[in-house]
Amino acid sequence: MGLCSLRPPGQDMDEEATCSICLELLQELVTIGCGHNFCRACITKYCEDAVRGSGDAVPCPSCRADFQIGSFRLNMQLKNLVEKIKEQSLKPGKEQRSTQCLEHEEKLKLFCEEDGEAICVICRESQAHRGHTVLPIQEAANNFQVGDTTDLREPIAQTHTYLAGEINKVKRQREGIKAECKKLRCFASEEEQWLLQRLKEEERETLRSLKANVAQLSRQSSSLRTLISEIEEKSWQTPAELLKDVKRTLDRGRWGRPAFLFPHFLFPLVLSEDRKCVRHGDTRQDLPDTPERFDPCVCVLDSEGITDGRRYWEVEVGDKTRWTLGMCRESVRRKGKVTCSPGNGYWAVWLNDAGYKALISPWTPLPMRVRPRRVGVFLDYEGGEVSFYNVTDRSHLFTFTDTFSGTLRPFFYPGLSVGGTNAAPLTLCPVPAQP
Repeated sequence: MGLCSLRPPGQDMDEEATCSICLELLQELVTIGCGHNFCRACITKYCEDAVRGSGDAVPCPSCRADFQIGSFRLNMQLKNLVEKIKEQSLKPGKEQRSTQCLEHEEKLKLFCEEDGEAICVICRESQAHRGHTVLPIQEAANNFQVGDTTDLREPIAQTHTYLAGEINKVKRQREGIKAECKKLRCFASEEEQWLLQRLKEEERETLRSLKANVAQLSRQSSSLRTLISEIEEKSWQTPAELLKDVKRTLDRGRWGRPAFLFPHFLFPLVLSEDRKCVRHGDTRQDLPDTPERFDPCVCVLDSEGITDGRRYWEVEVGDKTRWTLGMCRESVRRKGKVTCSPGNGYWAVWLNDAGYKALISPWTPLPMRVRPRRVGVFLDYEGGEVSFYNVTDRSHLFTFTDTFSGTLRPFFYPGLSVGGTNAAPLTLCPVPAQP
């Protein structure tokens, strides 16, 4: 029918002056960066609910554009408009005009649900509204007041709940990252302490070896002086007396050169003074054949045994054409042919003419996108893992899984130097203390 409506004249102006949070006329109105207007109290409360645990930027309740907390400004033009609306609402006769039927000049006492408009008693009997469901206008107003407010506020509450959940999720992620970083820092500190302790032990071992060699040289020097004295005395004897004990004298004069004992190394190997580099030599050294020495294989073990914890080291292999790296039990067989396999107490990878292989039955080719110039080895004793990495391109090569017991030692095989090839050493590299 269109003659009677709940939407009074100037409704657009009223909506412009209405806060989208509380749905009332703006009180102490403020404007945010995107241009939307709110009651100062409403937008302040909204910011307090939205920014718990987050930064200073929150989304606009109307358009979701971010704005900075506290960046409110006064809109004088809209403020004046709100004041005018308030003044008009207080003028005499306004309420009467808004509640009176424009056609029949009767009071609007009824509400037609089908047409959604207020009508008077005369409109009720007209053809346009006859047969429609009609309620007293106060009852209909009560229904709209409760229902509409709930429907409008529910999306706002849902938005606040969603934002609070997202903020809490970000907070949990931040705390998780902090916890992981703390673990990595602790691990790096532990590795640094382990490396320092290992250095002290190597220093003590070096001093022990030096003292042993000094003692051996001292004994040999004493024997030499005694022998010289005997020879000088015999020089005054007759030929018969001189030749009487000559065999015993000559036998006492046949001593080997003083040997620096490195009990875990097979020779011919050349070890650097700092005991960080090893290569295949071209001259066999005359050293005692102890049970700890490999023979005839040219292998070398680290001087420190490992019985627990985690260790990581890197070995420079450069352009070598043959090498073997890994771990072995201290109790492995060291005489005769050595077959590297977990069953024999070896967990190792190698390079030879057949390429890169993990020495497990059957031999497993290693995925090698880039030729490694440095190989990393990581041992987790309690976890039962020995892992190998291509440090050059930071890729994983292979992981052995087993159950460890007893003492383990890092194992190195520099490969034979044939015709000058593969003569470069294997070098144990310092590892920076970092995650």
